[in-house]
Amino acid sequence: MKLNERSLAFYATCDSPADNAGFLYKRGERHTAYHRRWFVLKGNMLFYFEERESREPVGVIVLEGCTVELCDSAEEFTFAIRFGGAKSRTYVLAAESQAAMEAWVKSLSRASFDYMRLVVRELEKQLEEMRWGLAGGCGGCRGPPGSWKLKPSGPERSPERLPALPAILPKENGCAVWNNVPGADRLPETSSCGGHDGEGTPRPPPLPPRRRASSSEAGSAGVAMAESPSTFCQLHERYGREVAQLRQDWLERRRGPRL
Repeated sequence: MKLNERSLAFYATCDSPADNAGFLYKRGERHTAYHRRWFVLKGNMLFYFEERESREPVGVIVLEGCTVELCDSAEEFTFAIRFGGAKSRTYVLAAESQAAMEAWVKSLSRASFDYMRLVVRELEKQLEEMRWGLAGGCGGCRGPPGSWKLKPSGPERSPERLPALPAILPKENGCAVWNNVPGADRLPETSSCGGHDGEGTPRPPPLPPRRRASSSEAGSAGVAMAESPSTFCQLHERYGREVAQLRQDWLERRRGPRL
């Protein structure tokens, strides 16, 4: 495995957050003496410096294919980083306290990509179990996880039927011709505000003729509304009677004078 020294030195000393950092005692490869070094863990790379203020690391340990375990030694709070293979080197380190040793062993054991793969697989397994549980709660749904859908918790509601829209009335000179509609000779019932016919089906209200109110009428209407607020039903009955009277007058004029 080839590593660029400048890239490693920059990565070790840059401002990126470290997973762990602190002083550890490292045993030499040839001599058994321990040397105090400043260690910085970033990702799966463990850098060590001679001093905390050093600009370049002395060495780096790539934490792939290794195990972190406690070991027996004359020094206290010692642990080892062991790699697989007969000629692989074993790094023996010692912490300054029991808490520091446990923190380093924990962080180093979780630094490799192999550990991350195990974590991802475990999370995927838990997610799959949760999906199966949700599918069981939906009445035993079958199919791929992407096709599972949650049912609404409330009772099922049948779609409401909307009332049929009235037929488009034919117009002459911009006014609706009322007697061309079937049943036009019959006056509408305006006594009730429900808007239903004898069979209980909804019926749209009649269309009043368009007219422009004068300023005096608008002022008097506004005063009346301000003085006595009416409900919707009262307004409906009031204007319904006016529309019925206008329609009756129009039908009489259309039929001509009676003999």
